[in-house]
Amino acid sequence: MKILIATDKPFAKIAVDGIRKEVEAAGYELALLEKYTEKQQLLDAVADANAVIIRSDIIDAEVLAAAKNLKIVVRAGAGYDNVDLDAATKADVCVMNTPGQNANAVAELALGMMIYAVRNMFNGTSGTELLGKKLGIHAYGNVGRNVARIAKGFGMEVYAFDPFCPDEVIEKDGVKPLASAEELYSTCQVVSLHIPATAETKNSINFELLNKMPKGALLANTARKEVINEADMEKLFEARADFKYVTDIMPSNHEAMSKYADRYFSTPKKMGAQTAEANINAGIAAAKQIVDFFQTGNEKFRVNKK
Repeated sequence: MKILIATDKPFAKIAVDGIRKEVEAAGYELALLEKYTEKQQLLDAVADANAVIIRSDIIDAEVLAAAKNLKIVVRAGAGYDNVDLDAATKADVCVMNTPGQNANAVAELALGMMIYAVRNMFNGTSGTELLGKKLGIHAYGNVGRNVARIAKGFGMEVYAFDPFCPDEVIEKDGVKPLASAEELYSTCQVVSLHIPATAETKNSINFELLNKMPKGALLANTARKEVINEADMEKLFEARADFKYVTDIMPSNHEAMSKYADRYFSTPKKMGAQTAEANINAGIAAAKQIVDFFQTGNEKFRVNKK
């Protein structure tokens, strides 16, 4: 059995060592493709692989067609929109993610960007504090729960909206559940965004919704850029001088937004999971899931249809 790590942005060595330990202990072979520069290199590498571990790497129909022996792809992280799920299902390939492994790293980044924003991007002027502010968490999954945990330490009043999460689960964490996105945005001065990019959510964070936020509003996005209606975001910035936006997913209209540098900030690349700890956790979790899949058939974290 051959397990391939295919990462344009490589795992840390300690993570690769941990993956190798899991794979070789099971009697499997580990192969590495790191910092590749052309798609053909990926196509060649997957040709004889039975399993692939990826990060933000693209697994599309062409890659799946080249991987005749492939049975499973594991995205080391929570998001998996870089994998063509329909094509994987047609190719009889199981696709998994590793939910929760990067959650604390993303949550810490979200709070860090909030602090940066409320302190006016550290430009030397007098800002505000998070203490006592109402924080809305849009999607109460693994990351959202960690944001709530940290935010309560800052003394924030935490609310959440997630139609897929029971109110009692949210309440158990000392967080107040709200009935709609509209209620969340109209209630909270700060919103932390964690929704996935789906047909329903793309462009759903629009002018109408954001304009409901109270004076001095701040949106922190560590989810996906596709959920933001970028034209509406520009419109909002022109209409409201009090609105701030921080994100670790550079928008397509970054150049246009950059004229609002006192209220807008984007990291140069996706940074949520970029910690040594998350790197290790997600990689080793991916290896364990692959071994378990081959040895027991466990598909607990499968994200595509059979």
